[in-house]
Amino acid sequence: MYDLIVIGAGPGGYEAAAHASRMGKKVALVERQHIGGTCLNVGCIPTKAFLKSSKLFAECRNAQAYGVTVSSVEFDLSAVVARKNRIVGKLTRGVEGLLKKADVEIVRGHAELVSRNSVKVGEATYLAQNILIATGSRPSVPPIPGIGSANVLDSTAVLNLSQVPGAVAIIGGGYIGLEFASFFSSVGAKVTVLEMLPQVAAGCDGDIARRLAQELKKSGIEIRTSCRVTRIEGNSVQYEGPDASGAVVADCILNATGRSPVIEDLGLERVNVDLYAKGIRTSDQGKTNAAGIWACGDVTGRRLLAHAATREGIVAVNNMFGRRDRIRYDAIPSVIYTHPEVASVGKTEEELKTEGIAHKKAVVPMGVSGRFLIENEGVSGAVKVLAGERYGEILGVHALGDSASEFIVAAAVMLENEMCLREAAQVVFPHPTVSEAMKEAMLRITEQES
Repeated sequence: MYDLIVIGAGPGGYEAAAHASRMGKKVALVERQHIGGTCLNVGCIPTKAFLKSSKLFAECRNAQAYGVTVSSVEFDLSAVVARKNRIVGKLTRGVEGLLKKADVEIVRGHAELVSRNSVKVGEATYLAQNILIATGSRPSVPPIPGIGSANVLDSTAVLNLSQVPGAVAIIGGGYIGLEFASFFSSVGAKVTVLEMLPQVAAGCDGDIARRLAQELKKSGIEIRTSCRVTRIEGNSVQYEGPDASGAVVADCILNATGRSPVIEDLGLERVNVDLYAKGIRTSDQGKTNAAGIWACGDVTGRRLLAHAATREGIVAVNNMFGRRDRIRYDAIPSVIYTHPEVASVGKTEEELKTEGIAHKKAVVPMGVSGRFLIENEGVSGAVKVLAGERYGEILGVHALGDSASEFIVAAAVMLENEMCLREAAQVVFPHPTVSEAMKEAMLRITEQES
């Protein structure tokens, strides 16, 4: 009898398994494919390796703006893929070492729930007091005629291209589509993004999303919003736009329409686990409606982020073994690793207006930071801070500009600890850093209160 069986070895699953084992619990981790899950093998890590190479390539081509002359620069996609594979291999071995050190038993194969305390893997059945489902997500396949054809790639298959296409059509302007748009555009491809909604980066603060779209267009990416893809025929993506129908012809078509939870063939119906449109329904403690069954990560449909999955898994483990804990979703930061990148935490202005929360705001250009001006030529950015009107509590921070991903955690700490602007004003920010733009935005709201 195990104290815990975890199904799925992505960031949520393997971190939860290691955490439970360190608590002295007997733990088994079931994985049918890759240790590390989507994020490590075909998601976060590989795409960021691609984006780093493309950014370096673009910087070399623009080096003269920094007083550096580069006589020749070439982009070798096969070498980029090989480097990506080396990084993934090294990190995978690191995760396996972590689990071994924590004394977590790894079981290979497909897991299926037999009851609320038993899991079948192959011909063997394992018993546990608790079961944590962390099976993640896979690329969505919307009902578009032709989307299943061989020339349409998803976010996994596109990582194995051997050469840069001349033209790329991307269906979907969320974070996956925009990151690949940045990558392909930076290495010379003609990129068109087709987004069904009125803005790209759905879920982002509207001001930041609009500024991001402007920067991407400046870099040569064509963005068409309010466009519904109706059919794919050969290399042609047909769509209906706000004014007229049209088509985009491309060498490569990328389906980046989001991700769907992996919930099939798990035996969830046997234990009556409550499902909804986005996956398994959970509380902020990781509980499902079925006693002893917990869930974390993409399969819950709450926040499709690796770091959110890790926190959800640890929260679930703490609660199942008597340590009260919960996750505050408003304090989870998110990043879009475009060129330039976007980092956000907390409420957007649109959410505050919808919820009727009185607030103040300040938007400042990234250029108030000397460090930003030093490191960026021809690219602009901004930081937006939202705070409660009465008490000045920090409600949201949204930033556009490279290095935003590195300082957004400071804003997350402020939200997690329910800090007000006057308290945040006492925090000393190092100089020169890009984070000083966030401090400036906070100070400007404080000045409004004086």
